[in-house]
Amino acid sequence: MKLSELISGLEYEVLQGDIDIYINNIHNDSRKVCEGDLFFCITGAVSDGHKYAQDVAEKKAAVLIVEKTVEVNADVTVIKVPSTRYAMGMISSRFYGEPSKKLKVIGITGTKGKTTITYMIREMLIAAGYKTGLIGTIEILDGVNQIHAANTTPESLTLHKYLKDMVDNGLDSVVMEVSSQGLMLDRVAGVEFDFGIFTNLSKDHIGPNEHKTFEEYMMWKAKLFTMCKKGIFNIDDSYADYMMKSATCDIVTYGMKEGANYHADEYELYSEKGVLGITYNLTGDVSGRVMVDLPGEFSVHNSLAAIAVADLMGVPFEKIQSILASVKVRGRVEMIPISDAFTVMIDYAHNAMALESLLNALKAYNPKRLISLFGCGGNRSKDRRYEMGEVSGNMADLTIITSDNPRFEKPQDIIDDIKIGMAKTKGSFVEILERKEAMRYAILHGEPGDIIVFAGKGHEDYQEIEGVKYHMDERDLIREIVEEEDVANICGYNNRYFA
Repeated sequence: MKLSELISGLEYEVLQGDIDIYINNIHNDSRKVCEGDLFFCITGAVSDGHKYAQDVAEKKAAVLIVEKTVEVNADVTVIKVPSTRYAMGMISSRFYGEPSKKLKVIGITGTKGKTTITYMIREMLIAAGYKTGLIGTIEILDGVNQIHAANTTPESLTLHKYLKDMVDNGLDSVVMEVSSQGLMLDRVAGVEFDFGIFTNLSKDHIGPNEHKTFEEYMMWKAKLFTMCKKGIFNIDDSYADYMMKSATCDIVTYGMKEGANYHADEYELYSEKGVLGITYNLTGDVSGRVMVDLPGEFSVHNSLAAIAVADLMGVPFEKIQSILASVKVRGRVEMIPISDAFTVMIDYAHNAMALESLLNALKAYNPKRLISLFGCGGNRSKDRRYEMGEVSGNMADLTIITSDNPRFEKPQDIIDDIKIGMAKTKGSFVEILERKEAMRYAILHGEPGDIIVFAGKGHEDYQEIEGVKYHMDERDLIREIVEEEDVANICGYNNRYFA
């Protein structure tokens, strides 16, 4: 493709060379550059791509896209732009044939709920005959391949390539998580969103290499609603007004407040044979009774967001109801029904805010005991350890402190930090260093009416120790525990999950 076509419409300055040349490929990794390619000099938190300008020039790269001055051979075209990240998104979209224009693109942003809503929407659309891809925290599904996700929102060059692959694989829609980092770093530049969803906002991702302030975090979240055609907002959230005020799109609302386009009321919690869920009455643009096979009041909001998109895309309400009644999301309040007497679930809650929200939702089911099992990641803020210990100590009837991803720290040192937070409470706890043994203890000591939460790992299928990721999937560990134990010792055991 001609360089002049790729940069058309961008603000740019030709520092040297000719724009009427053809480009073979585009890269932001200098190691992949070949003769005739275009290279984006990206300024990152760890490395600056401008330092590799001469290296890629020597590999006979045809073009460098820069935002700083570089010195390279005169036969290399150098284009200076205000932001190489933004330019990378726009150029990548054009290079790959503007694939987002050929798909129905649904973007979801907010602090919590993005992953769950993403899977809900995808299942509803598939049930209605849409061929739907997914880009999110857990994985990328392009219609042929299942790809492990490195970031919630991939770099723009990678993102547009995924979208092109989806088009090539015959997909007609995609649902994707859109992080605040993805918006701030222009990872979604060049993407045309048909729908944007706002879930909720709370203080998170504030700190070094993230957002300087909550106000900045909020501002970047709002950017999605200047990029989509229709915005779908949770009006129960206190920051919804800010998001809608900043929006340039058409507005649709959901929530429990009167006047929402998709309105829920008269909700009831249910618990049956170790499975927790919620039902509610839906009114507004669609009416009927909804049952969600996931626990907590937050499942009302998550399902409402999914219902809004599905309804606007023409999914029959009966199919929506059917999906929600059996929905499962890996690592998000994912119930593992090994007992009719007590509930076992896996969740990704890995900070105090998420753990508090989860435990608070589960307490509403009036368990005999609420048991919280978790650890904390190594080489991360100690404050998170103190805070999670304090939250669990205050809210759980029993806390089982164990190992998570110790990374380059000693697991016992992390546990000792968690206990500092626990010491501020009157909560009971046990510490079991090895995670599988901690889980075994929780399962074998489960009593009728208990809710047991394995928190922190969620969808992750590894444990990181001294720079090495070892396979460790909590679903596999539960299976091993069941196989290794006399199942008669497991209260109310059934084989529904492992049948």
